[in-house]
Formats: sequence, C-alpha cells, structure tokens
Amino acid sequence: MSTTDTTTAAIEVNNVSHSFKERRALRNISFQIARQELHGFVGPNGAGKTTALKLICTLLRPQVGNIRVFGHDVAADVKLIRHRIGFMPDHFSMYRQMTVFEYLDFFGAAYGLSVERRNQVIGDVLTLTDMDGRREDIINGLSRGMQQRVSLARVLVNDPDLLLLDEPASGLDPRARIELMAILRELRGMGKTIFISSHILSELAELCDSVTIIDRGEVKFSGAMEELLSHDSRHAVYRLRVGPDAPEGDVPIDQIEGVIGVEKFDGQAEYVIEFDPEITSTNSVLQGLIELQIPIVSFTADQKHLNQAFMDLTQRGVP
Repeated sequence: MSTTDTTTAAIEVNNVSHSFKERRALRNISFQIARQELHGFVGPNGAGKTTALKLICTLLRPQVGNIRVFGHDVAADVKLIRHRIGFMPDHFSMYRQMTVFEYLDFFGAAYGLSVERRNQVIGDVLTLTDMDGRREDIINGLSRGMQQRVSLARVLVNDPDLLLLDEPASGLDPRARIELMAILRELRGMGKTIFISSHILSELAELCDSVTIIDRGEVKFSGAMEELLSHDSRHAVYRLRVGPDAPEGDVPIDQIEGVIGVEKFDGQAEYVIEFDPEITSTNSVLQGLIELQIPIVSFTADQKHLNQAFMDLTQRGVP
C-alpha cells in the first residue's frame, strides 16, 4: 500500500447523476466503500454499473455530484488516482498478438517502471495469477479464462491499492470462476480494496464483505451482505454443511445467541440457520458452531433467500 492512512474510505460516491443525451444512466446515487473491503456492485443489465465504474476510475467526469477515491476528487486529482487504481474491463480488447510477457512489460513501461523493476513485478504477478508457464504464449491463443488472468495480472503491474473489476467472471467455466475468486481473496488478504461489478448476485455472496445493488440508475441497497439478507425479513439465513464425524442426534445450534431458527434436512448433513443480525453477526454464529465442536464443511448465505432479496429490490424488464 502506498499510504498508511486507514481512516479515509476507499470510495465515496456522493449524489452522483450522469446522462447520455436523453438517457439518465445514474440518478443521484450515493454509497461508500471501506478500505481493504471486497465489495460487490450488482444490478441487472443496463442498470448503470459500467457508467459508475468509469466515473470512479476517472474515464468519465461526474456531471452532478462528486466522487472521491482515497479522499481525492476524481475530477481534480486524475493522475494521482490513476496511480493508485487498476481497472479491468469486461473484455480483453487489444494486444492479442503480443506474448503474455510483452503485454505486461508494455504496461510496466507505461507506468515508468525500470527494466529491472518490470522483470521483478512481472514475475510476481504471473506467480500470483498462476501464469508462470504462459509468459511466452501469444495472448490470442489463450483460453478466455487465461486471458482474464492476464488482464488481472496487467491490473496488478502498478501495485494498485484499489482494483475495479467489471464482470471479471463473465464467460468463464466453473473451474476458472472458482480459481479467479481464490485469487481475489488472496489479493484482499494482501490489503487490496476490490470493487467487483456483476449482474449475478449469487456468485458474489460467498466472496464479498458488502454489496451495493443498483437498478435503473438508482441505488436500492448498500451495506453488509448479511444486512441484505435481512433487508425485508430482518433475519439472516445461512446454510451449514457438516462433516461425516458430526455429533449424532440433535445439535444445540439454537442455543447460540441470536439464532432464532434451525432446520435440518432429512438424510443430509445440512442445516438452514436463521439468525437476527441485530443481536449477533455471521462471525459470532460461526464461532458458536466451532465452540459446539461441529465439523464445518461450509457456512454460506442461503442462495434462495439472497436471490429473493435481489428480486424484491429490482424491477422486471429492461430499463
């Protein structure tokens, strides 16, 4: 990280509106993202996600309102912000006849890195994205998943504090998606702030700390993922899968503070746990399960409940 200040938000969007001729892409949107957070920016196609992304990464100037990145205004401090962010668009558009190394070396030079520094950085980002063995491959011959990794490696060349990713998992097969999400978790662990735009909420549920839902240019929700799960019902719903050595008989999960409902699937090592987020948190429930010596295989937001929350917040049809 290029700064030790951890008090300023990574992104602050304040009352921003933006139009293209007669079409209002964004309507007075506001939200905030903390540093070192993995944030999902979700909405139907045409909701205004890409417009907001381009405003945040300084490719567009806000017509109304203001946006600050690490405390700096996107209209006034363009160069400073661009050195602290990395933007990954939703498609790999140019330089397909270069090798992977040539492509990364080109961008390293554009950021002013010396030859020695570029060689070191390129080696590091190829290792991080598991592309060491592909450095001399022509980009055009790589699969979509491999090209996405190269694009992510390019974003990391300047060691940005904030990653802005537009539909990074689009077109990837299930294995490539899982591997990409693992890389993003590792980057968050390294102190990066990660902002992911997507139209699929469920694929971000296990990854993101928080989420903003946008529809027809308006923010419908912004907050922690567990707050979204309790947006209407006031209860969070999670699925617990346990290992084969789980205790037999009834497990006193309902004794954990804040848990208000437990349902076990007959013949399956799986439970649905409902809890009140105003009393407890996801981490506290998880700690309670550990204290009960329950062998946890997975503990994830209930997808049906999550998808219903998304449908309740967005409108049918194309804007």
